[in-house]
Amino acid sequence: MRVSVLAVLLLCAIGALLNGCSKPREARVTAALVGEKAFNDPTLSASGAQSCASCHAVATGHSAPNDLAAQFGGIDLKVQGLRNSQPVRYLATNTEFHFDDEGTPTGGFFWDGRADSLNAQTAGPLLGARELANKDKAAVVQRIAAASWAADFKRLYGADVFKDVDGAFDKLGLALKAFQSQGPEFNAFTSKYDEVLRGKATLSAQEARGLEWFNDPQKGNCASCHPSAKAQDGSHPLFTDFTYDNLGVPRNPEISANADPAYFDLGLCARTNANGQQDLSHRTDLCGAFKVPSLRNVDLRRAYFHNGRFKSLREALVFYVQRDTNPEKWYPKKPNGSVRKFDDLPPQFVANVNTAEAPYDRKRGDTPALNDAEIDDVLAFLKTLTDGWVPAPDLKSPVALK
Repeated sequence: MRVSVLAVLLLCAIGALLNGCSKPREARVTAALVGEKAFNDPTLSASGAQSCASCHAVATGHSAPNDLAAQFGGIDLKVQGLRNSQPVRYLATNTEFHFDDEGTPTGGFFWDGRADSLNAQTAGPLLGARELANKDKAAVVQRIAAASWAADFKRLYGADVFKDVDGAFDKLGLALKAFQSQGPEFNAFTSKYDEVLRGKATLSAQEARGLEWFNDPQKGNCASCHPSAKAQDGSHPLFTDFTYDNLGVPRNPEISANADPAYFDLGLCARTNANGQQDLSHRTDLCGAFKVPSLRNVDLRRAYFHNGRFKSLREALVFYVQRDTNPEKWYPKKPNGSVRKFDDLPPQFVANVNTAEAPYDRKRGDTPALNDAEIDDVLAFLKTLTDGWVPAPDLKSPVALK
């Protein structure tokens, strides 16, 4: 059967209304999409070989991809950083740095809270001499303009976006913020514990005991900084209260800067704000305090604490509960044979270390707050905080045979 030209035109007109004969629509460019491309693009670094994802890997819950105390960066990837790469998941609801009603330092980004937002933290790694090592904002913008996704950046922010260096740099920060705020992998809430809170799964007996020790203020007391209960609005816990604590973590010789005995990473009191000033230098009581990280996906990490001193979750947990009862396990001895606790702090700041709360309220020779079996229980519970949980198959269910 022959179809008339008029009929064909009529069919295409109808099809156009249904997107049948129309030109295919271009994929919508969003800030989150641009941010994802930027996050994974090594060409934004001076070396051309390092991206945000290089130090914040998906496989380790967006924490360091290896057990190095600090990653290497710079223009030749031979300069070691000063701190362990902090996990960057579940930061969407974090706030700018402030002191709460009780005077507790809270919020901020990085281990020392020096950035006030997800987009503001962009400048740290991009311009850091030990990280992506760009000379200045202009160098970063030039790299964006040459990137494979530059057209998307212009579609999103305007054809003339690269003419304003400061504006383009800020927009890159906004895109990275959108990716980390909206990207499902950063805010998945797909752990077994999330399913327990939804009433769709049940903790094992060991996991339940671990949660009990985790919450008990006389045992692990972990929940005092890593809340495990739903918030008042029903949202699931982030396992951080975004505060700071001084745990007296042992000095780590794997960080090259520590070869200088006069060097100390003082954390919060020595942070440098956006204006290049140490705005908390007068608060010497905060020297040695670092950000409380989320414990979500903690079992995936390969180095723990701000200086990467511990390489396994068990080792980190044992340190928590035996730091004061068995300090000889981690700290060096003085010439007189006594243990030099808190050796990564100058003597005048040792008193800042948290020794008032359980499990730190012990003395050498005392019984630790958790025994080995209870540590195993807590470890079992912490593993329920890993995203991507899939229930084991029900072996009692009938299996179809082929």
